Amino acid sequence: MRGEPSCPKCGGRVRAPGLFADTWQCAVHGSVQPVQPVVPPSVEALGAVVRRAQVPVWMPWPLPVGWLFTGVASAGDDRSGGRATAVACSGPGPVGGIGELLLVTEELGIGLGARYAGIDGPDPGPHLDIEGPPDVKMLAAGRPTPLWHVKGAPADRAVFAGEARGLWLWAIVWPEQSGLLMYDELVLADLREAGDEMELVPCGALTPRLLG
Repeated sequence: MRGEPSCPKCGGRVRAPGLFADTWQCAVHGSVQPVQPVVPPSVEALGAVVRRAQVPVWMPWPLPVGWLFTGVASAGDDRSGGRATAVACSGPGPVGGIGELLLVTEELGIGLGARYAGIDGPDPGPHLDIEGPPDVKMLAAGRPTPLWHVKGAPADRAVFAGEARGLWLWAIVWPEQSGLLMYDELVLADLREAGDEMELVPCGALTPRLLG
């Protein structure tokens, strides 16, 4: 588990603002929004991310039967607030075994979703065929939200992306067969609007997917 901020695009170490740069710096990617250290999932950890988030913190709500919250990540510093969030959940897969879902929302150019999706980033646009109909739809804060299949992702996962509230929304599912879950039109809630209901989120063990 990392104890220091990292680059959203590659997971490498970043240098804090200083004399020569007023932003966090990655040796490979230059100026970035740092990913804060990931901590074990708890309602308190989730609340800390929600309070500083400047973008939605999406979670399926209610969670599918048997599913648990398994971690949260955020990119951004104390000055900018959270400019990208990633919420992980896991539970019984639609074809047996355990499925994992990672929902990432981010501003243009952050690159956190592409890193977890395993594709060249920072944004999904070049990997989407939006000329055709969407592959799946979600209901995000009550609004129908189309997502398209992201091409070029590793074979062990299914990746979908689109826009919600003017920001990129990624849905990454492991294993690839569990992508069937996406065809049930999941209902997403922005946890910034959840209030006391967030106390009811069931927590599981931290997923290693957030540390990759």
